[in-house]
Amino acid sequence: MALHPDPALGDVVCAALRGQVEKLGLTIGDEPVWAEASFAEEADPYSQEVSVIATWRGKLRYGTATFFPDGRIFAEYQVLLPHPAREDSYVESVQIWGRPEKLRGDPVIAEYMK
Repeated sequence: MALHPDPALGDVVCAALRGQVEKLGLTIGDEPVWAEASFAEEADPYSQEVSVIATWRGKLRYGTATFFPDGRIFAEYQVLLPHPAREDSYVESVQIWGRPEKLRGDPVIAEYMK
């Protein structure tokens, strides 16, 4: 796998992350932006397979996307907005996973400290 995954694939991942936020009735604008990601390779300690990690940092939110050698993807991006229906909670982040043609996802909900 190239150190920089195909930008079209990156755009799919970014759109899927934004889509998970939009399902909640929230928005994070145009974040994440694929062109703003930095990239590194990471070897699995057990299998020695090398994955490519895209990272967004330096703005209001942090996120990562892991591109596994077999084509699977896992990505997480911070949302940090109040939950639209639960006063005691906020949306910490959203996650997506799967293969590019069928990415699924969920929000990560956290309760405010009392």
